[in-house]
Amino acid sequence: MRRNFFFRLFLALSLAFVVVCTVAPTEGIAGKTKKRSAEDAKAGAQQSMIAPGKVEAAKGKAGTAAELSPGRINARSAMLVEVSTGTVLFEQDADEPIEPASFTKIASLYLIFEGMKQDRIHLNDQVPVSETAWRTGGSKMFVGLGSHVPLEELIKGIAVDSGNDACVAAAEHLSGSVDTFVDAMNQKAKELGMAHTRFLTPNGLPADGQITTARDMATLDMSYLRAFPEALSFHSMKEYTFNNIHQYNRNHLLLKDSTIDGLKTGYIAASGYHLSATSKRDGMRLIAVVMGAQNPAIREREALKLLNYGFRQFIMVQPFQEGQAVAKARVWKGQKDEIQVYPAENPSFLIQQNQKHLLKWQINSPPEVTAPIKAGQKIGEIVFLVSDQAKRTVPLVSKEDIPLGGWFKRSWQTVMSLHFIDWRWLSSILGVVALVGIVLILLSGRRSQKRFTHR
Repeated sequence: MRRNFFFRLFLALSLAFVVVCTVAPTEGIAGKTKKRSAEDAKAGAQQSMIAPGKVEAAKGKAGTAAELSPGRINARSAMLVEVSTGTVLFEQDADEPIEPASFTKIASLYLIFEGMKQDRIHLNDQVPVSETAWRTGGSKMFVGLGSHVPLEELIKGIAVDSGNDACVAAAEHLSGSVDTFVDAMNQKAKELGMAHTRFLTPNGLPADGQITTARDMATLDMSYLRAFPEALSFHSMKEYTFNNIHQYNRNHLLLKDSTIDGLKTGYIAASGYHLSATSKRDGMRLIAVVMGAQNPAIREREALKLLNYGFRQFIMVQPFQEGQAVAKARVWKGQKDEIQVYPAENPSFLIQQNQKHLLKWQINSPPEVTAPIKAGQKIGEIVFLVSDQAKRTVPLVSKEDIPLGGWFKRSWQTVMSLHFIDWRWLSSILGVVALVGIVLILLSGRRSQKRFTHR
C-alpha cells in the first residue's frame, strides 16, 4: 500500500506540472494577443475619423437654427426646410392657422401620382370632363364640357395653370366623386402627420373650415418631393398651352433663378398670397414656404430671401454615395466568408457653414460576425460628431441573408476560432480543478493507508 500511495502522489504531482506548463505559455500568448488588439483598435480609430466637415442641424421638426436668422419675413407665416433630412432651418409663426388656397393642389397631385404608382390610373388615361368640373370657377385650365383629356395634360393644367377645373376632373377620375377624393386627401394628411390641416375641396377654393399651417404645408411638400421627385418636371414648366389658350406658370421665380424648379402658388382674399418655392444647389434641396403675403411680388421676394439664406448658411455633407457599402466584416460559420454593411438611412449630414471644420464621423463596425445573418440586421453604426460631441447616429445593416454553412465548415471554423478564447481565464479554472484533484488524491491515499494500518 505504501507503493500505491507513492503512485497516487506521482499522479498528483504530474497533473500539477501539466497545469503549470499550460498556464505559463498561455499567459504569454494572451498578453501578446491583447497587445495586438489594442494596436489594431488604435489603428482602426485613426482610420475611422475620416475628415472634417460640419455640424448637424437637428433632424425633423426639432432643431431650428435659432442662432442664425434671415430676419423677419414679410408674411403671416413662413418655413424653410431641407428635404432629405427634414431639418427646419427657419420658422416664423409656422403654426398659425391659415386657409391653404391653391396649396391644396399639392395634396391632390400627391394622390394622383400615388394612384399612378399603384397602377390604378395612368398618364395616357382619357379623363371625361363632367359638368361639375367644367363649371368650376377661379383659375382654370379651360377643359371642354364632355371632352376627354389625357391625365398627363390635366397634371400640367394643375401644376402650371393652377386649374381648378382640372383638379375636379382628376379627382372624379381617381375616386369616382369629389367627396370621396377629399376624404382620401384628409386621410393622407393624417398619415403624413399634418395635424392642423383639414381639406374640403380638391383645389383650394374657399370653404368654411378648410385650414392648414405653414408647418403642415412644408411637411406635405417634403413628402411629395421625396415620394415623387419626377413631379418637378411638371412644376418647372414655365408655360403651357391647352385648347389654344396659352398661360404662364404663376411661380415667377422660375424666371428669376435657374435653380428653382417648383413648386406652387396660392391666393384667396381671406389668406393672401402664398408661395412654396424649391431649389437644389450643390446637392442640397430646400423648400421655402411663405403664406399670407400682401401681393405676389412680396411672396416671391421673401421666398427667394429664405432660399438664399439657407444655401449661404448651411451645407450638406455626404461622406458616402447613396447605396455605397461603408465597411465589411468576416463571417464565421456562414455560407459566405465576408459581408458588406451599409447605412440603414441616408447618411447625409446638414450643418452650418461656420462649423464645417468641426465635423467628424466614426464608423463603428465589428471586424467579424457569426452566421446566420438576416437582411436588415444591425451590424455597427456611424456616429457623426461635432466638436467631438456625438450629434447623429446612423445604424449600419446587412443587405443580404447569410445562412449557416455546412457542418464541416462550422466545425473547422469552431476549431480555428479557439484563438479568441481568453486562455488565462480558462487556465485559472483548470488550475483550480487540478488543485482540487490533487487534494482529493492525497486524502484518498491517506484514508487507504489508515485502513491498512488499522488492519
